[in-house]
Amino acid sequence: MKAPLICLLLTLALPAVAQDAENGEALYLKHCATCHGIDVTGQGPMAGVLMIKPADLTALSKDGVFPTERVVRRIDGRDPLVSHGSPMPVYGDFFEGQDKAIKTHSGQPILTSAPIVDLLTYLETLQPG
Repeated sequence: MKAPLICLLLTLALPAVAQDAENGEALYLKHCATCHGIDVTGQGPMAGVLMIKPADLTALSKDGVFPTERVVRRIDGRDPLVSHGSPMPVYGDFFEGQDKAIKTHSGQPILTSAPIVDLLTYLETLQPG
């Protein structure tokens, strides 16, 4: 009788959203590296033709805090950036669906998709310190 209760409690203690940095890296290489570069510093092969240069994604936490909400909104198109004649992301449809709620630095949740959660997880691994 106690074993099922313990299993239930352990399940509830797990994070609500699976975060897969390896999958995030694969998504990045497939969808983002053309502009942001394989080294993630904004020096991708398409960077030279963009009206606004791609960000150095290794410097997202330069203020000591990873800007989860800003990054989610930029990737999913809620905060559009018209740097190549159309709103970023070019692959927006791919990142739709599979909704997950994640917490921002302030503790407030933001709804996004599972692929974006994986991308965030990967990008966070690239931040210094």
